[in-house]
Amino acid sequence: MATNPGHHDDSIEQALAAALAGRMLLTHPFYLRWEAGELSAVELATYSSQYRHFEAVLPALLRDLTEQLTAAGSAEAAGIVSANLDDELGNPRPHLELFDDFAEAVGGIRAEPTPTTDALTSTYIDLVTESAIAGLAGLAAYETQASAIAGSKAEGLRLHYGIDDHGTAFWDVHATMEADHGDWIVDALAGLETRPGQVEAAARRGADAWWAFLDDREAEAVVGTVY
Repeated sequence: MATNPGHHDDSIEQALAAALAGRMLLTHPFYLRWEAGELSAVELATYSSQYRHFEAVLPALLRDLTEQLTAAGSAEAAGIVSANLDDELGNPRPHLELFDDFAEAVGGIRAEPTPTTDALTSTYIDLVTESAIAGLAGLAAYETQASAIAGSKAEGLRLHYGIDDHGTAFWDVHATMEADHGDWIVDALAGLETRPGQVEAAARRGADAWWAFLDDREAEAVVGTVY
């Protein structure tokens, strides 16, 4: 799906930038240690077990957003989110399957969500339930960063942890695909009747939930707890 570079609204991008101030995930200590090869095998395994809960709920979030936008007559925005969902479900394979290959490569096992993981998924469910604009803004808080994050993760896994292409495929796919998805979501927001303050507030909630999720992963490293 092609994006329209002229479609972006500067006020939307400024609102997202304000929401992400101090919450750029690649600056989080957990991801900095990932880049440096300082995570233990247990940390990577536990991370995969917890992150999977968000990956598992993402298709439902995108489907709900598509239905809301379609019902509201926002056909262009609905098409954008639907294209994102199509990628999630099968480009090049279902992304949850790709994620499970990564989890297997790092020794992850199925585990119950921690309270912070529950809070992350609940935040996104709440945002989508509140309104399509809130849901899109919450997704934008992550997807506008996701390409760089995925590329960094894949590189770190190869360089420091000896994970092969099969195990890094989830991150390799997202390193390229999420650059488009981030643009698409901003385009979708720009095509709706949005207020920058509304976008900033919703995006900040999403960004805070992700930051807390990584804080939880970092705290587990300090106390040495294993689920």
